[in-house]
Amino acid sequence: MKRISIVVLILCACFVSVAWGQQPAGKCYNSWAEFHRYNMWRWNRCEKVLNVHNVGSLGLKWSYTTGGRVLSSPAVANGVVYVGSDDYNLWALNASTGAKLWTYATGSYVESGPAVANGVVYVGSYDSKVYALKSSTGAKLWSFPTGYPVYSSPTVGDGVVYVGSYDGNVYALNASTGAKLWSFPTGYLVDSSPAVANGVVYVTSEDGNVYALNAGTGIKLWSHNAGDGIFSSPAVANGVVYVGSLVPTNTVYALNASTGTPLWSYTTGAQVYSSPAVANGVVYIGSGDGNVYALNAKTGAKLWSFTTMSYVISSPAVANGVVYVGSNDNSLYALNAKTGAKLWSYTTGNWVVSSPVVSNGVVYVGSLDGNVYAFGLK
Repeated sequence: MKRISIVVLILCACFVSVAWGQQPAGKCYNSWAEFHRYNMWRWNRCEKVLNVHNVGSLGLKWSYTTGGRVLSSPAVANGVVYVGSDDYNLWALNASTGAKLWTYATGSYVESGPAVANGVVYVGSYDSKVYALKSSTGAKLWSFPTGYPVYSSPTVGDGVVYVGSYDGNVYALNASTGAKLWSFPTGYLVDSSPAVANGVVYVTSEDGNVYALNAGTGIKLWSHNAGDGIFSSPAVANGVVYVGSLVPTNTVYALNASTGTPLWSYTTGAQVYSSPAVANGVVYIGSGDGNVYALNAKTGAKLWSFTTMSYVISSPAVANGVVYVGSNDNSLYALNAKTGAKLWSYTTGNWVVSSPVVSNGVVYVGSLDGNVYAFGLK
């Protein structure tokens, strides 16, 4: 996430990715294989270990020091944590012990969150390429050049990889070969990680628009202009697209997923880089004003807010009644999803811009101190 790091560092005097459809009913996947996971709204409904009663007993299970800042959001699949670093590498770590399994060196910062599907890890790099690597060994299968840095976290579904680039395009690539199937030009940088639901790709651009594209052809179905840049990745739940925006509006929007028609908006006190998490009728999102907000998903009414000591660029993760989110006050927080009360926190050595994930009773996150952290019950 070099773009976000540059933007945040510039603004620090004032103030940092989903499957083809929803998680199938009756099936539970406790892994977190993509930025938005399987359900496109950063909610692990299958987590049963951690809850509001025991999360206060979380302790450091392990930490692993990479050679650079970790802005990438981890992916967890088949007992392995995959995460990028500003040391130019994608790392594969044993999820239980933190031991290094392999690394793959790209040509620049890896701040994209990886996606894991069918034995392959997909990730973008600031060397302007999208990579496909064998998940077990890190062997390169293919790479696709976009011409500009790739911060966007890929989304994989039905044999297609969807990803954005700083060249302003959204790409659909053959997951097996890397061949381009289509591309769609927006008006500016695409930081957003695409969300794909019901044959539609939803993505944002710093040109200020939310786009809905036909997943098979890339043809635009609709767009909605928020009047300013958008960094936040959309979440799609129950026929609604949720997304945050930058200055001057600093607003969280809810749009009709079929038409793009605005349903409601909620204005925070600063830029919204954070991507929303949606669970049980509530939208959770961070803001540059230092708050984590819980909004009614149908009306946008504020249910509660929790104030950290700095900007909240990290995207929340929700699991079993708990909201996990990082802050630029160097801390990772666990909050009661119903009330916003703080249940637990841990202070790292630098900003927590990385978005946490929760899998099998363990919380994983990166920090700008260069470490990847894993927290479990003591």
